Formats: sequence, C-alpha cells, structure tokens
Amino acid sequence: MDKNIFKVNGYFLDDEQKNIVKSDCKNILVIAGAGSGKSLTIVGKIKYLINVYNVRKEEILCISFTNYSCFSLKSSILKELNCEIEVLTFHKLALKILKYAGFNFSISENDLLEFMINEFFYYIFVDDVFYMKIVLRYFKINVLFKNVNILYRDLLINRKKDVDMLISKICTFIRLFKSSGKSYDYLEYVFFKEKHKFFNGSNVLFLLLVIKLLYEYNLELQSFGKIDFDDMIALASDVLNKKNIFFNYKYIIIDEFQDTSVVRYNLIKSLLLYSNANFMAVGDDYQSIYRFSGCELGLFLNFQSFFDDSKVYKIQTTYRNSLDLVKVCERFIKVNRSQLDKTLKSNVSLYKPIKVIYYSKQREMFYKLIVYLYNIGIRNILVLARNNDNLNDVLSDAFVVDDNNFLLLNGFEGLKIRFLTVHKSKGLEEECVVVISLVDDLWGFPNKKKDERIFNYVLLGKEKCPYAEERRLFYVALTRTKSYVFLLVNKYKPSIFVKEIIKNNPNYIEILKL
Repeated sequence: MDKNIFKVNGYFLDDEQKNIVKSDCKNILVIAGAGSGKSLTIVGKIKYLINVYNVRKEEILCISFTNYSCFSLKSSILKELNCEIEVLTFHKLALKILKYAGFNFSISENDLLEFMINEFFYYIFVDDVFYMKIVLRYFKINVLFKNVNILYRDLLINRKKDVDMLISKICTFIRLFKSSGKSYDYLEYVFFKEKHKFFNGSNVLFLLLVIKLLYEYNLELQSFGKIDFDDMIALASDVLNKKNIFFNYKYIIIDEFQDTSVVRYNLIKSLLLYSNANFMAVGDDYQSIYRFSGCELGLFLNFQSFFDDSKVYKIQTTYRNSLDLVKVCERFIKVNRSQLDKTLKSNVSLYKPIKVIYYSKQREMFYKLIVYLYNIGIRNILVLARNNDNLNDVLSDAFVVDDNNFLLLNGFEGLKIRFLTVHKSKGLEEECVVVISLVDDLWGFPNKKKDERIFNYVLLGKEKCPYAEERRLFYVALTRTKSYVFLLVNKYKPSIFVKEIIKNNPNYIEILKL
C-alpha cells in the first residue's frame, strides 16, 4: 500500500491514527485528547474510505456543531482530496431531512425565545394580575392587601437584574427541556410533583411561568409558520421514523460527540437505522463543557451501550502542548471520576509552562504582562475569561477593542491579542494563552453557583465531583496554548483551581513577578 495514503495535509498519521483510519468496525468511538490531531484523523479516514474502499464522496456525511467547525473541516478535506464532502451542522441536517419530506416552514430567529419572554415580563404581564402575583411571590414579595401593579412595576425598575436572571433561567430551562426529548406531558407531571411536595414554593411558581411562556412561545411559532432549532431536530427524527425516508449514506462521522444531546442522538440513531451506514464518533470527555446547553455526556461515556458492534479507539499524542503541561493538566482533570481513561503523550518539553502572576490591581498587571510578553518576542496572544464581563476587569485606556474582539495597543506593531470566553475558545489554539480574573468568588473561576434543584428534571445525569464541568472548562483553557499559559490570579482571593495546581505541581509552575 502506498504510504502516502496515510499522509494528510502534509503530515503522516501516527500509529494510533492509522488504526482508526483502517478500522472496518461498524461503529467507532474515537477518544481524541486535546491537540492530538482529530481533524487530521477525520480527513485521513475519509481519504481511506474513498481511495481504498471506493466509497463515493456522496455516500459520506460529516456532522459538526458550529458553522465555523464545519467550514474548517470542509476546508481541510478540500485541501487534501480536492473534492467537497457534505459537512453539516445538526440543524442543517434536520433542515435537509424536513425539506426532503416536503415540509414548508421558516426558521425562527435564534433569540426569539428570549425576546418573547422579555416582552411578557416587561409589557404583557403588567396587565395580568395573576402572573404579576406569580412573579412577585417568586421573589417573596407580599401581595396581600397591596396594589399589585405598583409592586410589580417597582420590581421591574428596582430589581431589574434579578428579573433578568429569572428570565435567563426560564430560557435555559425551556431549552434544556426541549433538548432532553421529553414531552409536554412530562412538564405537567413535574409541576404536579413539585406542587405536591412544596405547595406554592418557588419551584411551583417557576414552573407555572415556564408552562405559560412555553405555551405562548409555541403559539407564536405556529402563528407565523415557524420552527425553532430545537424542535427542528426532534421533528426531523420523527419524520425519519414515520416516513421511512432513505438516504444513501455509507459512512457517517460526527465531530465533538461529547457535546451530543438526547434529541441529536435520536436523530443520528434514526439516520443510521434507515441508511445502515457505518458510524464514527470523535470527541473528548475531558472537554465536555456544554451541560447547560443540553449535552448528555453519558452518551459518550457509555458509547458501547448505545451502539452495537462498536469499538473504542484513542489518540493520545498531543502535537500542541508540552509534556510538562500535559502532566499538570492530566493530574488536574483526573480529579473528575466519571471519565474514560487516557494518558496523553508529547514529544516536546518546556520548562515550567504555567506562569502565575498575582495582582491586586488587575488592569495595571494585565498591561504589564502584555508589555512583558511583547518584549520577549511573543506576538500572538489568546486572552481567555470565564465570563464575558471579565474583559472590563483588565481593560485600561491603553487598549482599544475592535469589532472582532481583538485588543489593540498603540505603539506595539504586530501584536495580535484575541479575547474570548473559554467556551468560545473550544477547538482553537494560540502561541500563548493568558487566563484572567482567576478569583475565588461566586462568579469567579470556578463559578461556584450551584445547580438549582429544579434543573434536575431536565439535566440528564448528576455530576459526582464538585465543580466537575468548571474543572473541564479550566482544562480547556490550559490546553489552548502551544507554549506557555499565564494565569492572572487575585492576590487576596486566589482561585481554588490555581491553588490546587500550584500545590500539586510545584516543579512545573513559576510564580512570575512583574
């Protein structure tokens, strides 16, 4: 066999990657560590299917989770094979199925749910005494013998932040409910169960609002002949099961499988059933960070229970991180117990890859750090934060933020600073990474806000380790770098994650004084 069959975009696949490419097992799970070349492995698999097994390009379907990741994968395939393979998001796959089945609809705006719930709270409920009382009682405001309208308007003005947080909580609950694949009857069952346990308690009041607003939201969609993204995936799965639509796929590949929800799993199972295609799922349970978007990590962890005739492969050599950083990160992430075991390797060594900088005034220290990095020759910097608001914690008048969230610093030519939340950095890498606002408080890193009990009805599976998802999120932040990662840490209330890695890895971490 021509050895170039294992050469992808200028790189030869390693032995673990080759084994995956050559596997003829019906269903494959690929556990791909951070920076281990999962995209190369996917492209290598497609190249092998076409050139060795004579699978036609039209018979291969790739699925990824974002438009950006789809574009990136398509570009890599085009570069290597000089042909286009179908690469779709789950939503575009669902849309294709529904159009094929003859459905005529338009897709709702992505923010319609938030917009509609805001409208109800700030404009429609003000004329509805019943729901004003529900909201007021939720906030433990006594409504007996008082003017409900005045109380409610005062609430909207004086406690706007609390009201907006309730709106956000309702939106999250509804989206989780939809992604769980449960029926509307289940929501009513939850309401009566809670009502029986805690009459007129906050969960009952919350569920009354959820049921009302979900009903109104569905009416809004129906009246305009629209469908939202969550319902579109569920409907596409239902159509496949009832209409027996046939797609001529022989191989289906899903990237970032650790982020699959129940409704997405149902869609894939239906598609595999009626196409009889082979299946390859690729992902990393260490990097599962979307639980509150409906991700069900159990589908990844228990892959062989959900897919018969299956085999699990691992790619464990990272081509991004140093071995020194790998040791710190693995010791940190393996505190979580519900994971699949793997041990990453690296051929690169780097002395003390994690640098800790303590601050009392973060804006001043951030500026000093950027100047320091520039002076030692670093030009490409990825700044990561737990929350969107953290950008304001570090920006002084010296910086300008452009439309693409790049930070500009006058007088520093060639300096490229990109600011993202850790969630948005997934799949990216950079020469150097700076993680900011590492403080021990409720909204710090880790975020210490506990899951509310009501979400247990729509979150599938309970985390066994404290801050398990926050730990995975910090792992993602640490592993974006191709060299060093710099941690800006509050001097008086340092993040418990930073304290942990310093305690457990004294030989790999340097305390940097600027």
